[in-house]
Amino acid sequence: MEKNFIIAGFGGQGVLLAGTVLANAFMLDDKNVTWYPCYGAEMRGGTVNCEIVVSDTEVSSVHKQDTDYALVLNQQSFDRFVERVKAGGTIVANSTLVAEAKPRNDINYVFAPMTKLANDLGTSKVTNIVSLGVLTSVCEIISKDAMKKGIDKVIGAKKKDLLPLNYKAYESGLNALSLV
Repeated sequence: MEKNFIIAGFGGQGVLLAGTVLANAFMLDDKNVTWYPCYGAEMRGGTVNCEIVVSDTEVSSVHKQDTDYALVLNQQSFDRFVERVKAGGTIVANSTLVAEAKPRNDINYVFAPMTKLANDLGTSKVTNIVSLGVLTSVCEIISKDAMKKGIDKVIGAKKKDLLPLNYKAYESGLNALSLV
């Protein structure tokens, strides 16, 4: 089994942090992983994405032409990466910032109001963790326990006081599709 993921948004949305949490979750679940960030020179507002490849065996390459899952947090990222999703793959989009359009009929679409859910928790800064909850709810290879351990490892290492809010954000994302 080898699966490819793209997480994309604009600078300041925590895209790279989300990718780091996802990659660590896979590693903590005894999978082989690569994580590849891509961003412009801008610190905030520019486009940012990262690619994660996970496998039970050695990862065949870092940068893939197509992806199994695209997790997009804004419209520009949706427009850019919808064509990179493999036939039969899934795009998971933040419907707070992405129009619920379905330009292709050979992929799966999941829309959830990720920024709204984060704002309901008091801050849009946890939109990235909400998005990981949504991704977990639709992706069979991500274990909820491993993802929580990934959150612990990445966020808890430097900001333990933010863990309770991030756990709530993750749970909000896990339950988002039952609310839509």
